[in-house]
Amino acid sequence: MEASETPRVGAAVRRRRRALDLTLADIAARSGLSSPFLSQIENDRARPSMRSLQRIADALDTTAVQLLAASDETRTVDLVRAGDDSGLRRGARVRPVVRGRHQLHALEFTGEQQADREFRHRNDELMYVADGAVEVEAEGRVHRLGRGDTLLLSGGVRHRWRTTEPGSRVLVVAVGDHVEVLGD
Repeated sequence: MEASETPRVGAAVRRRRRALDLTLADIAARSGLSSPFLSQIENDRARPSMRSLQRIADALDTTAVQLLAASDETRTVDLVRAGDDSGLRRGARVRPVVRGRHQLHALEFTGEQQADREFRHRNDELMYVADGAVEVEAEGRVHRLGRGDTLLLSGGVRHRWRTTEPGSRVLVVAVGDHVEVLGD
């Protein structure tokens, strides 16, 4: 079992799995995680690391962001304090800054982020570098962003990104529920 600070996402995982008419064994085979571990997650007896959550999301044809968003109830007014942490991953911290089921998804990434995944969002995405530096590869071009820089990626643009300085802090805001994770 992996330790983490990821929010409880069991109900969201179970809803998505059932919507796809999949068994725990199906998800275990797709994710490489054990059925007992997945059962513990669905029953909120275990909390997956961000890496495991991404593996589960991949197996469910969705993203970790979507599962995190689906784990919270919709709020009309919601204050997220700076100290509200959600997840740790190899020295990196991921914190939702918008919670609940909304069209707007926003995450703050702090620490080392690797460009190991390529994304394509149906709708627009905005990246804002609060501290440090980031390198974004989009449509064959590399964009280097520093503190205070903003990059807008229109819907449909394939991209990947990574931090290039320790302690970097990046805000990523995306619109809509349709995110496609592309293979390498």
